[in-house]
Amino acid sequence: MINNNNKVALVFGVRNESSLAFAIALKLHQSGCKVAISYVDETKDEVHFLMEKAGMDASLSAQVDIRNEHEINDFIAAIHHKIGAINYILHGIAFGNQKVMCHSLPSSNEPPSSYLEIPFDDLMDSFNISAYSLIRVCRVAKPYLTKDASILTLTYNASQKVFPDYAGMSIIKAALENIVIYLAHFLREECIRVNAISAGLVLTTSSGAVTGIRKLRKIGKFTAPLGNISADDVANTSLYYFSDLSKKVTGNIHFVDGGFNIMGVSKDEE
Repeated sequence: MINNNNKVALVFGVRNESSLAFAIALKLHQSGCKVAISYVDETKDEVHFLMEKAGMDASLSAQVDIRNEHEINDFIAAIHHKIGAINYILHGIAFGNQKVMCHSLPSSNEPPSSYLEIPFDDLMDSFNISAYSLIRVCRVAKPYLTKDASILTLTYNASQKVFPDYAGMSIIKAALENIVIYLAHFLREECIRVNAISAGLVLTTSSGAVTGIRKLRKIGKFTAPLGNISADDVANTSLYYFSDLSKKVTGNIHFVDGGFNIMGVSKDEE
């Protein structure tokens, strides 16, 4: 196990136990990190429950609207004051409503919206929360980071290939990946590294709302050379980036999808 004793990690994006962000937070905790987690109003009780269940210090948490720079600053400054300089940050936040994702809810009789009709304001809200927020977090966190800090975000292969039911969120993930490489450049003087994990499909609360997710998981079972992945697979890879092993790795988009991204056609089912 990687030794992260006395390291400090901030985690944005924990929704519940199925969140990739929580799997990563748990792995950081198990490696010795002091882990601080943000939440929004509706996830406060869940986050506190999960932290206490895992043996984390639930006082190292705060409500943060990722669109509000002051709230981000208050959270990071408080953690810095309480336990020291920040070594690691996970940006695991993504949001796109049904109009951005271009599909209807199972309980709705309304037809899915068209890609050509994605509302601009909805798309910009998704961009603000899911992509620009990484710039905002880095800007606020920079004075509180150790010189060799590591920042990691989560993306998806729809940034590069067409997944029709992902629709507008594919635009956001493409923007996020571009932000990663530019941040890697602009934070070079501080030796702060910025990377992304492009994770395969994992059944989380968020992904479960995507039309066709179970069909895609079935396709992945036969298409990806190593099959479908789990949240733990993503967390294990994140630990490489949240360790001294990746000190000279920055601007990387790291696929953890069982090799799905390399395939052009699906292997026949056996």
